Amino acid sequence: MAEIPTTSVTLRRTRLSRTDPDGTVAEYIFDQPTMTLGALEDNDLVLDDDKVSRYHARIYQEGDDFLIEDLKSSTGTWLNKVRVRDAYLKSGSTIRLGNTQLRFSVLSEKVEIQPSQQGELGGIVGTSEAMRRIFGVIEKVAPTGATIVLEGETGTGKEVVARTIHQHSQRANQTFIVFDCGAVQQNLIESELFGHEKGSFTGALANRQGLFEMAHGGTLFLDEIGELALDLQPKLLRALEQREIRRVGGNRPIKIDVRVLAATNRDLAQEVKAGRFREDLFYRLGVVRMKLPPLRERREDIVPLGRHMLRTGAFNRTAAGQRVKGLSHDAVRALMAYDWPGNVRELGNVIERACSFAEGDLIGADDLPEHIGGSSLVRPRKVETQATEPLAPTTAAPLNLDQTFKVAKEAWLGAFERDYLAALLERHAGNLSQAAREAEVDRKHFRRLARKYNLLAARPEDEAEDDD
Repeated sequence: MAEIPTTSVTLRRTRLSRTDPDGTVAEYIFDQPTMTLGALEDNDLVLDDDKVSRYHARIYQEGDDFLIEDLKSSTGTWLNKVRVRDAYLKSGSTIRLGNTQLRFSVLSEKVEIQPSQQGELGGIVGTSEAMRRIFGVIEKVAPTGATIVLEGETGTGKEVVARTIHQHSQRANQTFIVFDCGAVQQNLIESELFGHEKGSFTGALANRQGLFEMAHGGTLFLDEIGELALDLQPKLLRALEQREIRRVGGNRPIKIDVRVLAATNRDLAQEVKAGRFREDLFYRLGVVRMKLPPLRERREDIVPLGRHMLRTGAFNRTAAGQRVKGLSHDAVRALMAYDWPGNVRELGNVIERACSFAEGDLIGADDLPEHIGGSSLVRPRKVETQATEPLAPTTAAPLNLDQTFKVAKEAWLGAFERDYLAALLERHAGNLSQAAREAEVDRKHFRRLARKYNLLAARPEDEAEDDD
């Protein structure tokens, strides 16, 4: 297995070579971890041989090894002239099914990953080297049938990456279905994935297809795979290995052709060690593992992502087109200084919220949430009065370059708030209502701010008003 980003990824493929009586050699190359061989057309390798059973055998990958299993065929599966039920394969092994002889080999292709020159791929946006490497991996592995596990913190965009992989695969014109393993009750997941037969449990009033059947020919994205209960994991493993499912309450196997992509915010390798995730399922899913970096580790992508959201978001659409055109310099500085624990999802929510507050063409820092933009909720305006004295000059804290941007900004804004409130109260001789009206701030909020900086003495009547 390969964990991304790296400078290369190793893709393992299998090759079956058949030599016909006339000397013609036919080669079949497979990039999926499981393949079936038999006489019926829905096998991965269809053998025109009257001694071959409908579903004769399957070859599957387990960790770094490949095995062959006989599927209760009538004439048996022979490996190097020995009849086997389940056996390990090595490159160069000879397999005989009926009258057909095949030579098995493993192709390990080391693919060098070069960072893409693109700043966008599908719905993914990123100019950082980490994301451009992700783009390079997607371009290489999407056209294959490889099962992929996407790892990363919540909100890093795993579903968007999965959709992009599907869009660049040979199944792009087929169905893409998303299933969140953590959003459905565990006792309902089996029915959701595999379907059920009428009467199989209380409430099963009719036969119902599961998501594997619905995704036939396309891609099924299993989000939060780490939440899947241990007793359900063998059933998913069986579906991946044998490429068939059974509905709840049913006995008839149903063949499926589905590419599975999975995602998790857990470390699956650690989950395996802790006994919460099956090792065989881990290896079956993780033919390629891609780890998506958190937004705080690719800060150069924050502004391109924000502009992309403004350009494509329905929340910023009007009949005339895009309402808010971009981000102000102050907004950019605030967005870049924040750590984004919710990653790209949080950024999207912040941009949408800021759009609803923005009054001009650009989002300003005061349109952002206070914990990001540092807005004080007190917005000074130019006041024309007949008073001859100007507002008292600000004594905001001097810049301290030894502090982080966030700490220095908060200190400066705190000093500004204190000085601004003190000047207004002095202008209005301590009249709270008049000062709040001039600042265009709610009187209760103005009073709380003034008390915060010890500009007002607490009075019993104020306490009672606060409780209203």
